[in-house]
Amino acid sequence: MQLGMVGLGRMGGNIVRRLMRAGHSCVVYDADPAAVKKLALEGARPAGSLADIVELLDQRPRAVWVMLPSGGATEAAVATLGALLAADDILIDGGNSNFKDDVRRARALAGRGVRYMDVGTSGGVWGLERGYCLMVGGARDAFEFLDPIFAALAPGAGTIAPTRGREGRDPRVAQGYLHTGPSGSGHFVKMIHNGIEYGMMQAMAEGFDILRNRASQALPEAERFVLDPADIAEVWRRGSVVTSWLLDLSAEALAADPALEGFSGHVEDSGEGRWTIEAAIEEAVPADVLAAALFTRFRSRQEHTFAEKMLSAMRKGFGGHVEKPGG
Repeated sequence: MQLGMVGLGRMGGNIVRRLMRAGHSCVVYDADPAAVKKLALEGARPAGSLADIVELLDQRPRAVWVMLPSGGATEAAVATLGALLAADDILIDGGNSNFKDDVRRARALAGRGVRYMDVGTSGGVWGLERGYCLMVGGARDAFEFLDPIFAALAPGAGTIAPTRGREGRDPRVAQGYLHTGPSGSGHFVKMIHNGIEYGMMQAMAEGFDILRNRASQALPEAERFVLDPADIAEVWRRGSVVTSWLLDLSAEALAADPALEGFSGHVEDSGEGRWTIEAAIEEAVPADVLAAALFTRFRSRQEHTFAEKMLSAMRKGFGGHVEKPGG
C-alpha cells in the first residue's frame, strides 16, 4: 500500500522505515529538509510541502498519517490536509492528541467526506524493531482498508502465550492492533494507557528509592542493608510478577549508572496524565494512584529524589525523552 507521512521525528521516521521494510511505499514530509532527505535515501519518496505530499500520492483513496506534537502543529497540519484531500480519502493523527479534539476534527472533516482516524501509538523509540501497539479510532471501513498498514506496524503475537478464553474474538488484537470504536476512542484508550503508565512507573520508582535508602544511618544498625538496585532489578526480571518492559528499562539504566547521576530527576508530563485525571473527574471515577503519580511529576520540578531519577531513566528508555537539567 501507499501512505503519506507528515512528521519524521523519533516515531514518524521509524514508522516509515518499518512500513518500507514490509514492502509498502511512503511519501514523506517534514519541516526539516534534512529529515526528508535522509528517508529519501532509504527509499521513501520526498515531498516539499503538505500540498506536495497529497499530489504525490497516486493511489486512491489516499491516506496521510500526521505524526506531530499535539497542539498547534497537529491542528494546523490537519486543517491544511483536510482542505487538500478529497472525499473518501483518509487522514490519520497518530500523535498524542486530546480525544475531544479528534471528535471535533472528525465531525468537521465528515462534511467534505474525508475519513478521519485517531491512532493511539505506543512503542516509542523501539517501535522500529519491536513494533507498535495501535489503538485505532474511526470508521470501520477506513480501518479495514488500512489493515495491511496496521498489520505491518504491529508487533505480532511474538512469544506471548495466547490468552485463554479469547476464542471467537478478533484475532488482530493478539497481533497488537485494535479498532476501538468511533473517532476519538483510539486516543482515549491511549490516554488511559499513558495514565496507567504514570502509576506503574511511580510505583517502581518509589520501590527502588526505598531499597536504596535501606542503608540510611538513621536506621538501627542491625536493620540496615546495603542493597544493589541494579542486581535486584535484574533478578526481578527473571520470573517475578513485576516483570515488565519498564523493569527491563530500569535494569538497563541501573546497570549503566547505578546512582543515576546522569539524570536530574526533573520529570515532565506529556499531557495524557492530566487528561486521564480530567476524564476520571468527568466520570466520577476514583483515580487516587494515577493522580498522585501526576502530582509527583509536578513536585519533581522543585525537588529531586532517587525515585524521580528512576522516572527520568524510564522515560528516556522507552521514549528517548531527555529531561531538563535540574535547577
